[in-house]
Amino acid sequence: MTTFDPHMLLLIFSAAVVTYLTRIGGYVLITRMTRIPPRMEAALNAVPAAVLTALMAPTFFSGGIDLKVALVAAAVVGLYLPASAMLVTGWLVVMAWRHLLVG
Repeated sequence: MTTFDPHMLLLIFSAAVVTYLTRIGGYVLITRMTRIPPRMEAALNAVPAAVLTALMAPTFFSGGIDLKVALVAAAVVGLYLPASAMLVTGWLVVMAWRHLLVG
């Protein structure tokens, strides 16, 4: 049986408030601007690539050869085709590698 910890409740509430303020703060700042400066627009356009890199880099460096090959194949396909094709390519390469070459 677990006991009620008021400090944990305070921590969860504080994290929720800080998360909400950071999200709403960006929205409020952007809506008050009459136009977005070019440097800010360039930074905002770079966010998806930065997030994707942050999610994929650990997999590339700590994963097996199957994941490395799949990520490279998906990256090449991603240069020419939409994101859905890139996702399917990575998935197919991993599944084919695991079922045909390993299993």
